[in-house]
Amino acid sequence: MASPKVCVIIPTLRNADELEIALNGLSRQSWDGELEIAIVGPTGDPGEIVAKAKGATWIDDQGSRTRADACNVALKSIDCDLVLFTDDDVWVPEDWVENLVRWFDRDEVSGVGGPNFAPPDERSTFWQRVIDVTFCSKWVTAGTNYGNRGDEQLTPAAQLPGVNAAYRKSVLDEVGGFDEGAIGCEDAMMDYRIEQAGHRLWQDRDAIMWHRRRDPGRVRKQIRNYGLVRILASQIHPGMKSWSHTAVGMFPLLVLGALTAFFYGAGNGGLSWPNVWDISLESVPMGLERTLVHLPVSLAGLYVTLCWFGAALGTSPSRTLSTVVFAPLMTFLMHWSYGWGVLTAWWRIYISKNAGLQIDDKDRT
Repeated sequence: MASPKVCVIIPTLRNADELEIALNGLSRQSWDGELEIAIVGPTGDPGEIVAKAKGATWIDDQGSRTRADACNVALKSIDCDLVLFTDDDVWVPEDWVENLVRWFDRDEVSGVGGPNFAPPDERSTFWQRVIDVTFCSKWVTAGTNYGNRGDEQLTPAAQLPGVNAAYRKSVLDEVGGFDEGAIGCEDAMMDYRIEQAGHRLWQDRDAIMWHRRRDPGRVRKQIRNYGLVRILASQIHPGMKSWSHTAVGMFPLLVLGALTAFFYGAGNGGLSWPNVWDISLESVPMGLERTLVHLPVSLAGLYVTLCWFGAALGTSPSRTLSTVVFAPLMTFLMHWSYGWGVLTAWWRIYISKNAGLQIDDKDRT
């Protein structure tokens, strides 16, 4: 591809201020080839004025209910060789387009993406940086690819992050774009179908995108939705099933079971409120009661230790002593939220026998 036509697609919804920041970054790209910026959203959205002022193409989303549907509308409206996807809440590095496009000289590259991190400076709040450290932890993120970075410059990948990915347009046309109506797992499902069609995806460890994290309240809803849609997606595409997602789905049950065991052991071991937390070795007699009291506490200590070391050894540029210290708290909240999403999906599939619609984590009214 000596001189490919490149188009960047950004779906947006009532986020004009941050969209302008993203467009400013795209206007300063080192890539000197043909580049179109296509913004897709509802007509009348405040972002439409911003997009047109920055020279971007505005595409009406035709009443799309989801990000996937909006992107499919855009895919049908553009004419290019390569398609890049990102979101409307990013800070785009000047070499982002160039870093991704350069790999398509290789025939085996059908798609390539890179890691995404929260800006490690004042553009992120303290808790957003803690969330980024949690997402990019080495061990406890259930296979998420937020901060996944290969050992070499270009490494094979099973999934590309929707906020930082590039594809051959011909490949997207071949597989029919995103799964209609998908929310929260649309990129993973499309990537799975691309690989099933015999194409290969890759990751560039240096093609970084700076992506704002949501605040703790909103991110918990987002992660719960991820757990739900991942299981629903696995019902549609059984090859996407993974033991790690099932394991996180059991997390709320394990926590509730541990608390039940602790209080049962403490109560039957002679402890009563307010001394129920007096769990020294001498406080509860030997036997089942002591095991039920001390085992949950020991497992909790091991969990926190793994979270600390996983955060410290992760890839987030926001790693500091303070963000790593608070990472276990945020990891617990993420596992709890994701787990309830998985349990909700299992209930729908196996108990109510009605998978129903995915939960949208944005207000699209």
